[in-house]
Amino acid sequence: MGKVSSIEEPTAKVSSIFVYPIKSCRGISVSQAPISVTGFRWDRQWVVVNSKGQAYTQRVEPKLALVEVELPKDAFSEGWEPTRTSYLALNKLTSYLVVRAPGMDELKVCLGKQCGKADGISVWEWSGSALDEGEEPSKWFSTFLGITSRLLRFNAVSETRAVDPNYAPGFKIMFSDQYPFLLISQGSLDALNKLLKHPVPINRFRPNILVDGCEPFSEDLWKDLRINKFRFQGVKLCSRSKIPTINQETGIADSELSETLQEYRSDKVLNLNKKQEEKLCTLNDTETSVYFGQNLVCQESLSEGKGKTIRVGDSVYVFSKASSPAV
Repeated sequence: MGKVSSIEEPTAKVSSIFVYPIKSCRGISVSQAPISVTGFRWDRQWVVVNSKGQAYTQRVEPKLALVEVELPKDAFSEGWEPTRTSYLALNKLTSYLVVRAPGMDELKVCLGKQCGKADGISVWEWSGSALDEGEEPSKWFSTFLGITSRLLRFNAVSETRAVDPNYAPGFKIMFSDQYPFLLISQGSLDALNKLLKHPVPINRFRPNILVDGCEPFSEDLWKDLRINKFRFQGVKLCSRSKIPTINQETGIADSELSETLQEYRSDKVLNLNKKQEEKLCTLNDTETSVYFGQNLVCQESLSEGKGKTIRVGDSVYVFSKASSPAV
């Protein structure tokens, strides 16, 4: 892999990295994250489903915003694997996925155990089988949400879920909505907050990569870029659902953010072409789509290999840009 010339000036730097192990639950801020074939390792590897096997998200179960998730610190080191034996040792979190929520006892899910298979699972356009984490997690989430629920893990051995081939052929995800990575700049968040009476934190938008040092919304135009030495492509602006309107500390939605995004970040304001508008509207809950952030794929995720880790502080180099968000 070629190196970026030292003469090139970085466009931005990675200021934060977030991984969301359970779909629609709180993320984990990490200093580094290994790149896997489906995005960052552990990202959206689990999902909570209803009695019909349909995925829950904050769109219909906003209380998921209150669910905290913890993984062992070593889980984000390259090559780390959970061990089944450490699950039996007292006071060790080495192989636990730890889940917490207000009013609930701590839930510990063993990362190394064997799971039964659950068929008929659906997440948006995808359907297939997943690994059932068992009765204890099912009871925990059913009690917290007040409705029959199960915690499932993506079955990477027998299942694949492809990214839309019209935008990123050959790439795969687990339980993400559509794409492996979401990038947002601090400048864009700051610009948005200047328009709001009540500023919002970045957790409203659930990015994987937060960068700083670039102009607001410049990421809208990024097409070919490198983070550290890894090649990424900006493939599609991120169409936002109602989730950003949900306060991640309370699980309660408000209208100001939605109204502001409609005014400044709608498809009509950005003048997106018809093809993009139709494609990007699929997950939006409003009549007019709004956009915040750039969806990415990483070329290095197409193959296995070591040494593929993104770190906070890594430089971001942009090599080509679209002339406008509509291109």
